Amino acid sequence: MMPEREQKAGYPLAPTNGYGRSDEEAMNSDEIRRQKRKKWALYIIAFVIFQTGIIVLFTFTVMKFRTPKFRMRPVSSFDAFDVQTTTPSFNLRMNAQFGIKNTNFGPFKYGNTSVHFYYKGTEVGSATVRKSKANFRSTKKVNIPVNLVMPSSLATNSELANDLNAGILPLTCQSKVNGKVEIMFIFKKKKSANLNCTLEVNTSTKVLQNVKCK
Repeated sequence: MMPEREQKAGYPLAPTNGYGRSDEEAMNSDEIRRQKRKKWALYIIAFVIFQTGIIVLFTFTVMKFRTPKFRMRPVSSFDAFDVQTTTPSFNLRMNAQFGIKNTNFGPFKYGNTSVHFYYKGTEVGSATVRKSKANFRSTKKVNIPVNLVMPSSLATNSELANDLNAGILPLTCQSKVNGKVEIMFIFKKKKSANLNCTLEVNTSTKVLQNVKCK
């Protein structure tokens, strides 16, 4: 019969399962699928780690609320300068410049605040910083005229007489500005910036010097 002759002639019989592939090929196909699943799992894990890193970085940089800094700048000058040493007294008009430094990724909006100047604890002048805002990651510069006048309570102060004779009038200025930092037009947080500076008026050269703020 024909089937017997074909078999004797060396023709292979067709696979009985009807799929045309061996068990070894099936195992290789399963291994390929497993490798693909592993790769996708690694891709997903890497993506999750990357996204987590971005969120953490965003939280600790862009979304972090920082306290603004309030400082007096040393570029101030004088419009009027009257200092007497025989009968110790002073009457000065200073163009003071202040800076509100905002390092946040959003504006710092603040209200009106008063700046007070002292000679060894006695107030000798004040000025008002009007409400405004310091834009994100910038410094708002404010120029304010300040009258520094010796009060009558210092008329008999021997320390003032010594300082004026030495040509140096030491002063301090203090203030506190209150406002809100706004990030991404949604998140807001109240913040306050303190001003605490020491400065010297050189009565010989009529300049402001040694301005130091904490």
